Amino acid sequence: MDGLEIAHRRLHAQHLVGPPLPDPVSVVRHFGAMQAQEYAVAKWSVAQRTTGVDDAAMQKLIDDGSILRTHVLRPTWHFVAAEDLGWLQALTGPRVQVFNRYYNRQHGLDDEVAARTNKLIAGALRGGNHLTRVEVGEVLAAGGFPATGNKLAYVVMRAELDGVVANGAMRGRQHTYALVEERVAAARALDPDAALAELTLRYFTAHGPATIRDFVWWSSLTATQIRRGLDLVGDAVACDVVEGRTVWFRPGAAPPPRPSALLLQGYDEYVVAFSDTKFAFNLGGGSPAPGRYPENSMMHPIAVDSQLVGFWRRTVKGRGLALELDLFGHITAAQRRALDKEIERYGAYAGVPLTVTTV
Repeated sequence: MDGLEIAHRRLHAQHLVGPPLPDPVSVVRHFGAMQAQEYAVAKWSVAQRTTGVDDAAMQKLIDDGSILRTHVLRPTWHFVAAEDLGWLQALTGPRVQVFNRYYNRQHGLDDEVAARTNKLIAGALRGGNHLTRVEVGEVLAAGGFPATGNKLAYVVMRAELDGVVANGAMRGRQHTYALVEERVAAARALDPDAALAELTLRYFTAHGPATIRDFVWWSSLTATQIRRGLDLVGDAVACDVVEGRTVWFRPGAAPPPRPSALLLQGYDEYVVAFSDTKFAFNLGGGSPAPGRYPENSMMHPIAVDSQLVGFWRRTVKGRGLALELDLFGHITAAQRRALDKEIERYGAYAGVPLTVTTV
């Protein structure tokens, strides 16, 4: 196995090529969790791996709680299937709290205070109330715990990690919070070893080939926990050595390379889920021209036949969207046709007119 085979295996494992998954909930369940920081394009990452789903259909699944958006795995937003939320938070929530320790101390948010704030928040949400973050802040202030800005964000994140709240339905363009016990009708309960085995198998099924270090980055679990997870799943995963790294994946022959062109969002699981083997996505070392993008700007990758060839940007323009393509790698005429087809697919998903320019 080499870097290119890793990339092609991942395309298939992530259902970016080959048979699509049957529906968006199946997509999210397949991964265990999918990073959803950039909300508008994060929904596209889910729809991209199934068929016949547009932005409105994705939004409905999130509004009705079939897919939840919350802080899990790392101190950032992820989509999870509703039935998976409980065991995922029980497994990874304590690890995220380790990362949050500095800010929790800074804001005076210890276990005793969190018990108070969680109770205030839960009481305000009970009965199907869905409140914005500002409204949650008002509830806390009325209860004697004023919190705004970064402090409020960490108070609410603690409630998420403790399994008290997750997203509610969108209110116009505003995100809301809702009570998990009212959103999740049939939570799946797993004991600690079963949860560790489940997440280990899902990670290496959906992201493999990948290393233990990759999984540490993605999950916030320790290397010791992950080695234990690998022992628990046994022969359900195989391993190989690539450039001195041991990579783990579901066993089976390598799928044949398939032509593909993909508009990926910047935090797509094909891109963001790796720290140790991220090189497999960009074997040619491509990068945009110096000064092309402002520092910290959101860069959405364009992948052709598994490899990075450029970036795209998405801007709301009237009632439509403007897409700007920045191709720094050479693509053939056939690959350009595949990219045009992918743009058409994105337009159908977005449900609005597109204008497309190449810089």
